[in-house]
Amino acid sequence: MKLIERYILRRASLMFIATLLPLLGIVWVTQALSSINLVTDSGQSIFAFLKLATLILPSVIPIILPFALVIGVSQTLTVMNADSELTVLNSAGSSRTTIIRPIMILAVAMSLVSFAVDNFVEPYSRMAVRKMIATAHADMLSSVVQENTFRKITDGLYVQVAERRNNGVLHGLFVADTRDPRFEMVYYAREGAVDENSSALVMKDGEVHRKLPDGNVSIIKFASYAFDLADLTQSTGTSNIRAKDRDLPYLFSPDPEDPQYKNNSGSFTAELHRRFSEWLFPMVFGLIALVVSADARSHREARMHPMITALLTALFVRWASFYASNNAEESLYFIPIMYLIPIVTAALAIRYLARNKSLEIPATLGDRVTELRDRLLSRFIKTGSTPAGGSGKP
Repeated sequence: MKLIERYILRRASLMFIATLLPLLGIVWVTQALSSINLVTDSGQSIFAFLKLATLILPSVIPIILPFALVIGVSQTLTVMNADSELTVLNSAGSSRTTIIRPIMILAVAMSLVSFAVDNFVEPYSRMAVRKMIATAHADMLSSVVQENTFRKITDGLYVQVAERRNNGVLHGLFVADTRDPRFEMVYYAREGAVDENSSALVMKDGEVHRKLPDGNVSIIKFASYAFDLADLTQSTGTSNIRAKDRDLPYLFSPDPEDPQYKNNSGSFTAELHRRFSEWLFPMVFGLIALVVSADARSHREARMHPMITALLTALFVRWASFYASNNAEESLYFIPIMYLIPIVTAALAIRYLARNKSLEIPATLGDRVTELRDRLLSRFIKTGSTPAGGSGKP
C-alpha cells in the first residue's frame, strides 16, 4: 500500500471511529434505560445492569456500523477536498484507485465484522440477556416481592406471597396472568419455590382458574405445577425463543418440533437470508460515499454537502432492505429482493466510479432543502427574540 493510501485509510478510520462511538453511545443508553426498571425492581447490582447493557450492544452494531462508515468516509473525503488534497492528487496524476482502495479495505473489514457480530456474537448475547431476565424475575419472586403485597412482574402478570419461609420457600402463592387476550389465568398454591436454575416457579398443592372471554371458568387442581420464568415477556404459552435468537447452524436446520418454527417457519427462512445479505451494507455504503465525495470539486461550485447526499441515499437503501426483510416472513418472493438491493446498489456505484461520475441530489431539490432550512432557522431566531408574553412588536 502506498504512503498516500495509508494516509487516507488512517484518516477515514479515525473519522469512522469518531462517528461510531457517539452513535453507539446514544443507542446504547436508550436501549439500556429500557431495562433499568427490571434490574432495580429485582434488586440487582450496578454490575448486573452494566452486564445487561453490554449484552445489548451486539444487536445494534450491525445497524449502526454501516451508517457510521458512510458518514466517516464522506466527511473525510469532503475535508480532503476542502483542503485541496484531492485536487493535488489529481494534478499529480494519481488515479481514483488511490482513493478507492483504502476506503474499500476499510469497508470490507467492517463487513466482515458485521457478519461475525450478526451471526455469532448477537445470538449468544440475546440468549444471555434472556437468561439474565429470567434470573432477575426469579430473584424478584424469591427475595424482593414483599409479603401480602401484589407485585407487578411484567405487563399483565401479578404475584402475591402470603409468607416467605426459610430456604426460599414461598407460602400462600397467588399469580394472576392476563397477558394472553384469549383467556385469563389465576393460580393458587399452598407453597412454591424457584428452582435451582432460576428458570421456573414450582408451585405445589394448588389449582388453576382459566377464564374465557364469554365468562366461563374452568378449574384444574394440581399437585405440582412449574411456571416458566424464562418466558415472562411472552403472550402465549409457547416458547418465546425467536428466529433472531438462534445461532447460524440452527437456522440452517431448525427443529421441526420448535413451537416458533411451527407457528411461523417463514421467520426462520427470512432471518437466515437477512444475515447473509445485510453484512454487505458496509461495502455498499462505502461505495456510495466514494461515488458522492471522491471527486475533486471547486469551492465555488454550489452543491449540497456530500455527507447529506450520501446519508440520504444510504437511508433509502437501508429502508428498502428493511421493507424486503420484514415482508420476506410472509412471502418468499421478497428473499431475492433482499440480495438484489445491495448487489444492484453496489453495481450502480461501481459503474459511476468507472465512468468518473458522481452522485448528487438534483439542484432544484437541493435549493428547496436549503430554502426550507433557512426558513425554519429564521422562524426559530424570530421566535427566540420575541419577548415572553409579548407579540414581538415594540
